[in-house]
Amino acid sequence: MRILRATLLSFAGAALFFWFAARARGNALPPGGSGSALPVSPAAAATDSDPVLKAMQEELERSKAQLKMENVPAPFYIEYRVVDTDDYQLQAEFGATESERHSHLRFARVVVRVGDYHRDSFYESGTGEATSVPLDDDTLALRHALWLATDGAYKSANEALTAKEGLYKRYSIEQTVDDFAKEPAVQSLRPLVRLEVDPAKWRSVLERATALYREFPDVQTSGASVHFLATNTYYVNTEGTVLRGGDAFYSVSENGSTQAEDGMRIERSPGDSYAEASELPTREKVLADMRAMFQTLVDLRTAPIVEEEYRGPVLFSADATNDVVETLLAANVTGRRPQPNVSSRTVGAFASSYKSRVLPEFLSLVDDPTQTTFSGHSLIGSYPVDDEGVKAEAVSVVSKGVLENFLVSRRPIRGFTESNGHGRLSQAGQTEPSIGVLKLEPAEPLTRDAMQQKLLDLCRQQDRPYCYSVETLGPRLSPRLLYRVWSKDGRRELVRGAEFQELDTRSLRSDVIAAGNDYLVSNRLGQTARTIISPSILFDELVVKRADLAKEKLPEYPAPPTARETAARQSPASPR
Repeated sequence: MRILRATLLSFAGAALFFWFAARARGNALPPGGSGSALPVSPAAAATDSDPVLKAMQEELERSKAQLKMENVPAPFYIEYRVVDTDDYQLQAEFGATESERHSHLRFARVVVRVGDYHRDSFYESGTGEATSVPLDDDTLALRHALWLATDGAYKSANEALTAKEGLYKRYSIEQTVDDFAKEPAVQSLRPLVRLEVDPAKWRSVLERATALYREFPDVQTSGASVHFLATNTYYVNTEGTVLRGGDAFYSVSENGSTQAEDGMRIERSPGDSYAEASELPTREKVLADMRAMFQTLVDLRTAPIVEEEYRGPVLFSADATNDVVETLLAANVTGRRPQPNVSSRTVGAFASSYKSRVLPEFLSLVDDPTQTTFSGHSLIGSYPVDDEGVKAEAVSVVSKGVLENFLVSRRPIRGFTESNGHGRLSQAGQTEPSIGVLKLEPAEPLTRDAMQQKLLDLCRQQDRPYCYSVETLGPRLSPRLLYRVWSKDGRRELVRGAEFQELDTRSLRSDVIAAGNDYLVSNRLGQTARTIISPSILFDELVVKRADLAKEKLPEYPAPPTARETAARQSPASPR
C-alpha cells in the first residue's frame, strides 16, 4: 500500500489562507468608472459566455489602462487568478462518522509588478494580494473584489521595490539574472470539472471499514477518511495569457495504531489518491485494505525488535522508493532562487551539483507533466500549462546519473534564464518551481524475482544470516514494514523498532546498485499536486539500527467489550 504522506487538507488550506490573508485598500476608479474603451482580445471574445473569465479580462484591461499613482511607476505586469474549490471531507472512527464537511470556496489572487523584468517588486510584501470573491457569477461584484485587491497589490509592490533597491545598494549586490522571465502568451481553455461524490455511500463504507477493529482486540485506534476536491482555475495576465481549466482529486486513506507489550507505539496510515472518480476503490477493496492494515499492526505488535546495528544490503520496494525520491530528490531538483546576497545557483542539497553525478550511472530522472496516465493509472501531477501560464515541458533532470537540468519557474536562476513550465501554485499562495510527474528510470531494470535473488546473493556472498527488505516508510524515511530476509531459505520475518542511518543523497548516489521494473504510481497531495513513479531499488550497504523510541505505558485496563465479546460472556457454558 502506498503511504499518503502529505496532508489531505492542503488545497482547502490554501483557500482558507487566502480568506484570512485578504486585505483591501480603497482608491479611485472603481469598476464601472470612466475610462477609454479597449479592443476585445480574441480570447475574451471566445469566452464571453464565461462570466468569471469575462469579469477578469474586463477588469484587467481597465487596470492596465488606468492604474497609475502620482510620482510612482505604473505596473509593467498584472495577473489575476481566481480559484473555485468544491471540497468534501469525511472521517470515520471505530465504526461511526466522526466528522463530515462539504464546502464551496472561491478566492482570488492578484499580483502587480512594478520596475521591469530585470528587477521587479516581487519581494516581501510585493508578492501579491489575496481576497475572497463571490460564489455566484455576479460580474460587477467580482470586478469590485479584483479592483480592491489590485489597488492594494500595486501599493505594496511600490513599497517592496523601494525596499529591494535599498537592500541591493546597501550590500553592493550585482544582479546578473532577471527577476522575471519573459514568456510568450498562452491561451488554454480546458473544461471545468464538477465533484463526483456520494456522501451516503462513503459514510457506509468508512463506518463499516473502521468497525473492523472489533475483529482485532489488540488494535487501539481505527480511522479512515476520504477527501474529494474539485478545483477550477481562471487566470489572465497583461502579457495576453488566458487560462481556464479544472482538476479533480480523490483520496482514500486508513489509519490505525496499537502498542507492543513493551509499550512501543506502532502506527500505520496507508492511502491512495486518484485523478478520476472511476478509479476509486470498491467497498470490498477498502474493507480488504483495512483488514490487511489491522493484521500488520497485530503482527508488528509481537514482532522482534531489530538488533543494535546492521550495515549491509537493503532492498527497497517501489512504494518505499517513492518516498525516497520524494524526500531526497524532488525538492533538490527544483531551481529555487537563493536570497540576493547568496552566490549559489539555487538552494538545497544539489545547489552545487550542476553537471555532477547525483545518482548511479544506470539511473535517470525525468519530469514530464504532459503525461496524463501510466499503466492505466491517472496522474494528478499532470498539467498542460503551469500556474504561471507557461506550457509544460518534459525535462530530463538527471541523465545517466548526472544532474543536467533544474525544474524552473519564471523566476530565473543562474544558467536557466527561461521557465521550463514548472511554476506551480503552492499552499502559501505563491508560484514556486515544483515537480509534476517525476519518474525514476533505470537503464537495465531487473524483474522483481531477480531483485529478490540479488539481495539473497549479496547476503550469501557476505556470509550474512539475513539481510533486510523494506516495504513501506513513515515520517523521516523511518521503516514501518521492515523484514529480515534469511539467506538460507529466503524466509521473511517482520521486525519493528528500526531506523535508517545515513539514508541521504550521498548513499543514493553511491550505494544503489540495482533497480527493478516494478514501477509504482504514487499520487500525492501536498504543497502541490504531484506524481512520483519509481521502481524498487537495492542498496549494497545501508545502516539499520535500533531506534531510540520512547515507550508509553500500556492502558491500565482493557477496552470496552464488543457486542460479540459481551454475548460470548453471557452465553451459558457448553455441556461437557
